[in-house]
Amino acid sequence: MKDAVALSRPRLGFLGLGWIGRNRMEALAATGMAEIAGFADLDRDAVELCAAVAAQAERGEGLDDILALRPEGVVIATPSALHSAQTIAALEAGAAVFCQKPLGRDAKETAAAVAAAKRADRLLATDLSYRHTAAVRAIADEIASGSLGEIYAVDLTFHNAYGPDKPWFRDRALSGGGCLIDLGVHLVDLALWLLDWPEVACRAATLKSGGQPLASGGSEVEDLAFATLETGGGVPIRLACSWNLPAGCDAVIRFDIFGTGGGVSLTNVAGSFFDFETWRHDGCATRQLAAPPDDWGGRAAVNWLERLARGQGYDPDCERLIAVAETLDAIYARGTRPAEGR
Repeated sequence: MKDAVALSRPRLGFLGLGWIGRNRMEALAATGMAEIAGFADLDRDAVELCAAVAAQAERGEGLDDILALRPEGVVIATPSALHSAQTIAALEAGAAVFCQKPLGRDAKETAAAVAAAKRADRLLATDLSYRHTAAVRAIADEIASGSLGEIYAVDLTFHNAYGPDKPWFRDRALSGGGCLIDLGVHLVDLALWLLDWPEVACRAATLKSGGQPLASGGSEVEDLAFATLETGGGVPIRLACSWNLPAGCDAVIRFDIFGTGGGVSLTNVAGSFFDFETWRHDGCATRQLAAPPDDWGGRAAVNWLERLARGQGYDPDCERLIAVAETLDAIYARGTRPAEGR
């Protein structure tokens, strides 16, 4: 790899200016560590909203407009079907990339983007933001300390009572899937990351759309997913996620990890998408490890920017994204039924 060359203030381009794209632009601009060189979206209203963040930046409609500015980094927040190809194009143009999840609609697309980053020796990261919450970091610290003993069960849940508001999310060709690839990607990533990337197999999976089993090969996507994974060491990992579930609150987000020395749980506070608590359990006793407030939304993006500013090139850790995608592929393969007539 090339020697790192620190960039005093990297020039960034932003592609896709919906709520997430705009939020990440605001978070990165607030650091003062980068120059916003330009931003692009086909939605003129979205472009105008971002003008308040970086009034002097160039404005455009697509990736070509951004790459013409020759930025050191590109932040991508477009529909999922575009992620891999746009990431590859930006990397091949010499830019580092921070992409919304998923990096690809399947493991093949994900691996192609990772390979492009390696060829170009450019930094690649995705917005797996829950790793960066104080609540998840508290879980990671407990595991690292060894105080949980041998972990023997993991249970992760993310139910969203609303679901996405853009039609492309519910078209399999554009999104790659439904709630599993949207929310379950976080659960799979956290399970593998917290357990230090074990080999896993999918032992059972159920995917439903509108209460009916999800058929393979169609355009519909799942709005409910349950799956059981198992590590090579025999640890079961149960995952559950959904859109538009009548959960009695905005969201149900809960992570439980049990070991021979104790347990640890993360829960969202009063149905919040943003506020989390972490608790340590010893028998019937419990104590709090983390609590709000915690302004974590842009933390993954800022971490990428900090590394880019130090001149970091290709990071082999992005290859872990392939393992996450392969696990999602395995759940889809196990959880969908053949379409009628096939």
